[in-house]
Amino acid sequence: MSSDHTQDDNKDLIKEFQSEDTVRVLETLEELRVSGKVTDVPMLIELLHQTQSREIKSKINSLFANLKESNAIPVIIDAIQNPKYAPELKELLACCWENGLDYSNYLSLFVDLLIESDFVIAFEAYTVIVNMTERIDQKKIDTGIGRLEQAIQGATDQKVELMREVVDFLPSIGL
Repeated sequence: MSSDHTQDDNKDLIKEFQSEDTVRVLETLEELRVSGKVTDVPMLIELLHQTQSREIKSKINSLFANLKESNAIPVIIDAIQNPKYAPELKELLACCWENGLDYSNYLSLFVDLLIESDFVIAFEAYTVIVNMTERIDQKKIDTGIGRLEQAIQGATDQKVELMREVVDFLPSIGL
């Protein structure tokens, strides 16, 4: 995926995505693997939310896992934070660690998700965090560690282990 589509391109995509023909939608998604743009990501998130087709969901997840444009990061983060997309949260978080883009500016969001969510979502947030490689300001690291250490007190056994691992990991990426 690269930068931008024209308005006409977006209208064509919307038309293709609204097709009742699953094969047609899948073919359009496959075309986006080569010619897709970052501006397509919101439409893909909405399609992921609206479709009941496992095939279409799988194809969109694959596209997100292979994103390489860092300007897609804020779009993915907005969707993660939008309650409308809560049913897709696991997949949206998974794409963050699968695509290898730099989500380090959003460490506090992933720490919040680790602390506040059920185990499945917490595990995905944990995976995003432990796959971070960029250096992060020590103050942000210390804040995250403090919040996690406090949360460990009331967490379930499964999540306690994840939180402890993140507490041990975070100093390795601090500045």
